[in-house]
Amino acid sequence: MDVMGDMANLFETGRFAQPSDQEEAADEAQEAADEAAEEVRRRLAAEAGDVEAMSVLGAMLLRRGDFDGAESHLRAATAAGDRAAANNLGVLLHQRGYADEAAGWWRIAAVAGSAPAAHALGRHFRERGDEPAAEYWLRQAAEQGHVLGAYALADLLEHRGDETGARRWMRAAAERGHREAAYRLARTLDRNAGHRRDGRDEGDTEAADEAEQWYRQAAARGHRRAALHLGTILEKRGELKEAGRWYLTSAKDGEARAACALGFLLRDAGDTESAAVWWLRAAQDGDGNAANALGALHAERGETQTAERWYRAAMDAGDDNGAYNLGLLCADQGRTTQAEQWYRRAAYAGHREASNALAILLLRSGDETGAEPWFSKAAEAGSVDAAFNLGILHAGRGEERAALRWYERAASAGHTEAALQVGMARLRDGDEREAERFLRCAAGGGSAEAAYRLATVLDARRPPAPEHELGEPAHEKSECEEWYERAASQGHRRAQVRVGMMAAARGDVVEAARWYREAAEAGSRNGAFNLGLLLAREGSEPEAVVWWRRAADAGHGRAALRLALVCARRGELAEGQRWADLAVSLGPREVGERAARLRDALRQELSA
Repeated sequence: MDVMGDMANLFETGRFAQPSDQEEAADEAQEAADEAAEEVRRRLAAEAGDVEAMSVLGAMLLRRGDFDGAESHLRAATAAGDRAAANNLGVLLHQRGYADEAAGWWRIAAVAGSAPAAHALGRHFRERGDEPAAEYWLRQAAEQGHVLGAYALADLLEHRGDETGARRWMRAAAERGHREAAYRLARTLDRNAGHRRDGRDEGDTEAADEAEQWYRQAAARGHRRAALHLGTILEKRGELKEAGRWYLTSAKDGEARAACALGFLLRDAGDTESAAVWWLRAAQDGDGNAANALGALHAERGETQTAERWYRAAMDAGDDNGAYNLGLLCADQGRTTQAEQWYRRAAYAGHREASNALAILLLRSGDETGAEPWFSKAAEAGSVDAAFNLGILHAGRGEERAALRWYERAASAGHTEAALQVGMARLRDGDEREAERFLRCAAGGGSAEAAYRLATVLDARRPPAPEHELGEPAHEKSECEEWYERAASQGHRRAQVRVGMMAAARGDVVEAARWYREAAEAGSRNGAFNLGLLLAREGSEPEAVVWWRRAADAGHGRAALRLALVCARRGELAEGQRWADLAVSLGPREVGERAARLRDALRQELSA
């Protein structure tokens, strides 16, 4: 006896019986036969005077498209007082183009209590522009629980500006399973929640949650735009797997925006090839954003001609980013005339980044007068970079107040370099507290210069370090030291020198040498000088001389004086005199005075 496996194995081996195409065809034939038999029964009953059979038979023929056969049965049933037949007779006449006669029969059925007839009559009056009559009959249908009546009433009320009534009936239709009503109710709730958030309120979380539920209900019933919006909500929340499923559902139903969004989701997951497939599908359906994405993908691969073709497709689809991206592509290739042309096209269409790019292009070509209005247009449209660039423009003219105004505007939007400029301006004005606030913003945004300047502000406030007794644990790093180290780790040379000095003060010679060397190798003359001092103290004078020489050649007076002293000690009098002369010219004053005395002594020694 065979031991039977699980269903999956049975299915794979063919043991599990499956319906064949012949069986399915047989089922369809059986259904057709049953329907034909039902029609025969209804005909016999109708011929015997059964009103219900006349009405049902007329409806069957109407669904089949046999208007001539249906009309006689529907008229007979209507004459006998059947309201369903009166409604269906109205539908038949409406489909034949006799709208007014259809309305007459719908009125008869509606007065007799037919909710579908009331709905049809309401739609008829709305098409004729008689909104009061339309509202009356649609309300009759809606109050009887007719889903389409409730939806049509909500649509009418929304059109007339009655938001409360519209939402009530839209909700009623949605609760009865109308997917378009569920979608529109979700959109309304979503917009309202968004307006509250934009108004700097906490946001209507309850409305947002309810909107999501209605999107979910509509999407589950096959509403592709609801699936798109649900995917967007889930993506923002970080639930990418479920978001991808809804995007896929919507995209397969033909929603180009969902296909585009799915492409971005796949790209972010590292699957560029699959992303390109969905972008292509969306772009071919006229989605400009997807066409731009394809253009960018080909541009990254160096396929500039293909990239240009897709950017043009995006532009033809009405996406201004297409013209802007064409400008970027031409600018990268050195085709400045064409770049300016495309930037202008996008800028005239209101593209703020194109306006900023056009202004930069004009500024580089020496047309400052032509650049400024485009910077202003971009900044007024919300471009943070343009606001910062206007600050630079005014600062270059010496218009410090105007420059500061634009820097502040950019800084308030999170521009790191603008915050640095405002912080430095506040320091010059003596407003240390405001300076600290802006410097913290810039330093937190990654500016090494801001981190260094913030550290100097905090360092100047720091009380003198107390004398430590033997065995007392070393103090924890202060905030200013942490900012110095952050700036130093970002390559800031003065911060590196400062961190080296703090390490040297702690007695950590290895750490001090590391930071001095990094600063010196990056071109810091103070770093080179301090590294020389450290090496000399550790007994490595020859190496110290190398670094002092580098510092002196870069204009460091103390390094030149040290070299003069070394040469004097070695008996290299002429070389010592040369370094002393350099130290005198470089200063500062006390160094110059010492160097002058040394130089004079060396001269006397040479002339003796």
